[in-house]
Amino acid sequence: MDRATLLGMIGGIAVLTWGIYMGGSLSAYIDIPSFLIVFGGVIGAVFISFPFSKVIETTKILRIVFFEKQLEAEEVISTIVNLADIARKEGLLALEDSASQLKDDFLKRGILLVVDGTDPELVKSILETELSFLEERHKEGQSLFETMGALAPAFGMIGTIIGLINMLKRLDDPSAVGPGMATALITTFYGSILANLLFLPIAAKLKVRSKQEILIKEVMIEGVLSIQAGENPRIIEEKLKAFLAPKMRKNINVKKAAESGEINASRQTAKV
Repeated sequence: MDRATLLGMIGGIAVLTWGIYMGGSLSAYIDIPSFLIVFGGVIGAVFISFPFSKVIETTKILRIVFFEKQLEAEEVISTIVNLADIARKEGLLALEDSASQLKDDFLKRGILLVVDGTDPELVKSILETELSFLEERHKEGQSLFETMGALAPAFGMIGTIIGLINMLKRLDDPSAVGPGMATALITTFYGSILANLLFLPIAAKLKVRSKQEILIKEVMIEGVLSIQAGENPRIIEEKLKAFLAPKMRKNINVKKAAESGEINASRQTAKV
């Protein structure tokens, strides 16, 4: 569970609810028809804007936002350095057993390409092509929620117009003008809340997650090519550290020792 996302969403709703409660009645802000106009309109427009399969994948995208834990760059660098150490001592073919123990499919594919003796330029081309299409898939998910964020206030305004039309039809009854105006404005409220507390923040979180994953994949590509070139593990470590902020580089040595133990244990198990 991503604590920042959950805390932000729950905290935002709690503060808004408390503010409404302090200033008036919560029941005055509950209007089912207004919510249906906004939410139903957004969903309908999204189905028009995107292929059916992409809309259905929304639940998968939300899982990424709330639950998926990404690899840390420091952990990836430690793993690559230890793989380089194995390759330097025992040769590239010795990496096959270690590759089977890797959790990340992208890194595993790169190492197996090296083990198979694939030309370095072809290895780079294959991995960069996969990374390019990964980025495009990420942008589709971001675009879906950005579209929802843009549509929600618009449908809130549409609901307000509908409410004002209904109110104007009852101008002969002065007592209905106040409640009618309040009901009309609720749809704008719903549209703004859905856009700014749900859809647009999710799109922003997806962008952050995408940048983090792409950075890690770029580290993997550089690491795989360095291993294939037979570079010194220490040089590879310093090269890959350049991808990280200075404060993140300090954790690599600690994680390297732990990762080394895991890889060596996995190799021993594979040999048995």
